[in-house]
Amino acid sequence: MYQLYIANKNYSSWSLRPWVLMRELKIPFEEKFNRFLPGSSWSAFRAFSPTGRVPALHDGKTVVWDSLGITEYLAERHDGVWPKDSAARAWARSAAAEMHSAFGTLREHCSMSVGVRVKLKATPETLAKDIARVDELWTQGLTRFGGPFLAGKAFSAVDAFYAPVAFRVQTYGLKLSDSAAAYGQRLLDLPSMREWYQAGLAENFREAEHDESVLVYGTVTEDLRAKA
Repeated sequence: MYQLYIANKNYSSWSLRPWVLMRELKIPFEEKFNRFLPGSSWSAFRAFSPTGRVPALHDGKTVVWDSLGITEYLAERHDGVWPKDSAARAWARSAAAEMHSAFGTLREHCSMSVGVRVKLKATPETLAKDIARVDELWTQGLTRFGGPFLAGKAFSAVDAFYAPVAFRVQTYGLKLSDSAAAYGQRLLDLPSMREWYQAGLAENFREAEHDESVLVYGTVTEDLRAKA
């Protein structure tokens, strides 16, 4: 059975992607949870990940790292990771790759923290552009391929790559068009996403660097997490 190494569910957007993909596609795996350590987790995480980062997938003696690498490894072995239709598959791969490599301001200003609600101090032009691009991509996918997911009727890897954005929309109250907002809520309502969210709320330990990054750009208005 696969072993998927992840970190804190409150904070780790990269861990969420393969986790929710495998859950939604019912690909069995054993979860290997390793919480972020004070300062740097690099040395400890190197025990299971060549980069010292999460996620990492172990398949026997084979180790696959990075959310995109894991996704492609799974796609070679399981149906449904990418859409069957070639046009939908090409779009989905491009949109997932864009999420993997872009949206730097969104990541910086809206760090993932599923258990809090945050009011942003400001919305600079670069952040507004990232939010608008997310809205454009989501609307384009839903319109072109008919929904309810980004590349058609079935949940696929492109949805998994934008799952952390759905949490960011919820945490920071980001404004989207009606159709894009409805899609984000659709992701949040998935059983796997609800499971991840409840586990994130239950975490009673804090990672200072992540929490401090939230406060750089926003004010926490509500903290729903278990008491530290």
